[in-house]
Amino acid sequence: LIAPFIGMKFAGKTSIALGEETIGEKKLTFGVSSMLLSDNFLGVEGDLALTPQFFGPGLQRTISSSGVTTLTGNVIIAVPKAVTQESLRPYVVAGVGLMHARVSTQVGLLGTKSNLLGLDIGGGVIGFVSPRAGARFELRHFKNLTDDASGAVTIGGTELSFWRLSAGLVLRY
Repeated sequence: LIAPFIGMKFAGKTSIALGEETIGEKKLTFGVSSMLLSDNFLGVEGDLALTPQFFGPGLQRTISSSGVTTLTGNVIIAVPKAVTQESLRPYVVAGVGLMHARVSTQVGLLGTKSNLLGLDIGGGVIGFVSPRAGARFELRHFKNLTDDASGAVTIGGTELSFWRLSAGLVLRY
């Protein structure tokens, strides 16, 4: 299954300098997932998402651009197809992967790039309206598991977490 999606990030927390002021703002997210989902209960997924302007513009419009990219590998546990038939199929998903955060500032002094090992966990439903096309609705939480050792400008240890609510098309090939 291929699932392009669009969504919104919200309820974020961070220790990345200049980002903490605006982290709670809702921002547009888009991406794509590729899934192998059996008729039983188990599946795997690769998920790639980008949230442009994740931080900022912040205090006195200091942040010129920013973004967070997530790339995760996940395990899916779904209600078996024998139970749901062709109706909505609930599932839970969890995995680990890369969280890449970047902040560019007007001055350039506090700009940063962080590569973090991240965890995502969530759930959703998937359903088909034809043999080849359907829809997916999902809620996930993302949180970093590691500190950034590359010298990112942070307050204390590196913290980055947020929720993502998304909806997308599902194509079966």
